[in-house]
Amino acid sequence: MADASYDAVIIGAGHNGLCLAAYLARAGMNVGVFERRHDEGGGAHTDEATVPGFWHNLHAQYMEFIDYMPFYRDFDLPSFGARMIKPQAQVGIAFADGRPPLVIYLPELADRTFKSIAQFSRHDAEVFNEIRRKVMDADRYIAAILYTPTPDESRGESADPEIAGKVLELYSSLGFGAEWMPRSPKVIIDELFESTELRATLYRQCVEWGANLHAGDAFGFILSVIWLCGNHYMSVGGTHTLAHAMASAALNAGADLRYTSPVVEILTTSGRASGVRLKDGRIIEARRLVASNADPRTTFLELIGWDRLSDFRRERMANWRFGPEHVLGTPSFALHEAPDYKSAQFNPDINKCFYTIVGFENHEQVSDYILQAYGGRVPERPGAGTWVNTLWDRSQAPEGMHAMNGWYFFPRASCLNPNEWDEVRSSYNARFLELWGKYASNMTRRNVISDKLYVSFDMERRIAMPEGDFSHGRLGTGMSFTMPRRFVYRTEIEGLYLCGASAGGGGISAAPGYNAFKVIAEDYGLEKIWRKPGRLY
Repeated sequence: MADASYDAVIIGAGHNGLCLAAYLARAGMNVGVFERRHDEGGGAHTDEATVPGFWHNLHAQYMEFIDYMPFYRDFDLPSFGARMIKPQAQVGIAFADGRPPLVIYLPELADRTFKSIAQFSRHDAEVFNEIRRKVMDADRYIAAILYTPTPDESRGESADPEIAGKVLELYSSLGFGAEWMPRSPKVIIDELFESTELRATLYRQCVEWGANLHAGDAFGFILSVIWLCGNHYMSVGGTHTLAHAMASAALNAGADLRYTSPVVEILTTSGRASGVRLKDGRIIEARRLVASNADPRTTFLELIGWDRLSDFRRERMANWRFGPEHVLGTPSFALHEAPDYKSAQFNPDINKCFYTIVGFENHEQVSDYILQAYGGRVPERPGAGTWVNTLWDRSQAPEGMHAMNGWYFFPRASCLNPNEWDEVRSSYNARFLELWGKYASNMTRRNVISDKLYVSFDMERRIAMPEGDFSHGRLGTGMSFTMPRRFVYRTEIEGLYLCGASAGGGGISAAPGYNAFKVIAEDYGLEKIWRKPGRLY
């Protein structure tokens, strides 16, 4: 006999699991969410990583989907404590050799972006602003791709004709014919732009959201390089504040959240998902469905087991790979002073840029850096993308001091052994600080109160991201989430659904959770809220 019973059991209280729980509970289902850790949020994780009083985002940094996320508006997350700031200077790159910085501002401040890029190339400034304007004019349709379930070829599904038509119109307006579709973002960037300064900025921006710079496609360029470039929000109090708001919304809708309750097995009865078994031995019945926010390796190999998998799933898991595109290391620095960049003499906005690229003088250095990480090596040049959120949010550090967060791109967790990762933890931040000081003269050891580095090995153990991959991996064929596939949110096991990043992409978008709700609503006859008048998705 079961120890508890729900209509829907959700494995994992990451932000996608919380999203699905909230929608299902509002639709009338009795929902239980079971989380292995003591807290919710997954990659939306903020901690006093350096010293008490300094709050650092250990994984997710910027909130690029707030303008498009249905969960944020449908459940009025600000009423549960979510607060956002959108800095004017969004993306910047500083230089050590006396050049001005390059700064990309909010889309509505296109004249400032033009002026900054034109210092290096008027051609680049004109082309970038034109492409960005066209992409932002179609932004709702790009978002609709993200927030619409991937067509399931096992059910004969195809893309929504209105959305597909608008995206094809965008391609046409950009001059992207069929020959552009398979081109990598790097090839497209190099074709469109001539200055090394803008190329370096866009290379780095491309990989921030996990698009493969060297082997992606034109949609990756549009999505990661243009749409998500300079459209970032900062979560006041840290990204975990947003996770708390999501959990509160799910609880308010009627869901149950159970912490320190790791699931160790997905139970099936007559081929149908019927519940879960917890580590403490309790059996939780799922009267209608089980949904997993975990990665595919955990879901299928650990919770179900190889012997219980279909031939299709065995083949898919054999071809599933984690990284290298989505693997990060997170440096955290507690500082006396915020960085004061040499480039600020030309444009002081680089000192108040939300996301600042440090450590690269040209686009070749960025490309080499990425290729080294993709190839299983810790990059020789310790460049980083950096955020100093305390420039806007004083709650994240003691008065007069600053908390810095950053991202390195690192190899997969298994590429180094534990002793080698220990060496990286103990030395890489110091190497970065030495390089950082060449760009901002006040960035010396005397300015650092404490620092900490979380590597991909830590991400795997602490936030349950295999190999440190924030998108939970993908098929080795390189198929994108926009292409028809078999069993994306539904699985071949009746009543078992996926709602995590492997189904709908990484980042704090809540798209996988929302799309899983759409699929479940279709299967169980729940209200199709996305079809209400005025909603595209």
